[in-house]
Amino acid sequence: MTTDAFATDSARDDRLVLVDVLDREVGTATKERAHFEGLLHRAFSVQLVRDGADGPELLLTRRAEGKYHSGGLWTNSVCSHPRAGETLAQAVPRRMVEELGVPELAGLPCRELGSFVYRHDFGTGVTEYELDHVFVAPWDGAPNPDPTECSEWRWVPAAEVMRMLLEEPQALTVWFVNVASLVLADICG
Repeated sequence: MTTDAFATDSARDDRLVLVDVLDREVGTATKERAHFEGLLHRAFSVQLVRDGADGPELLLTRRAEGKYHSGGLWTNSVCSHPRAGETLAQAVPRRMVEELGVPELAGLPCRELGSFVYRHDFGTGVTEYELDHVFVAPWDGAPNPDPTECSEWRWVPAAEVMRMLLEEPQALTVWFVNVASLVLADICG
């Protein structure tokens, strides 16, 4: 079933955890199948934050153009899925290192803020239908991201993120609106 959208995705055959809306496991499917059939699956988003000169800052990443969806859009620091048989506690540090290329990220004290369900049809045959767990972690550094995951990164003041959410939502991934809302309420509330 490999399609052009997943042709360059080395993780397309990873088995993802299918869940119900209460996050109870109901099975597994390949990453490719889950996204082409719009199957609800477990995901996570990590937002790295630091204290900037004018208040909290968020590390935003721009998805690589070659991603199977949302290429070129700004989003939270790391977005991914646990593999079948892998807990969130195992998947989060693994993906922080794989995506951002900084070994010390594996030891960060991530804190879960909550979760939400979203569904989005990209009009390309790919549908994201995820129960997304949102994590926040303090870090002040410069990542060395995998270029197949992230084409650019920058530390953005919380006030600028709020402005982007209101004035430039088309420049952001669809899930980042929910992720940012949880994170901003936590760090600015």
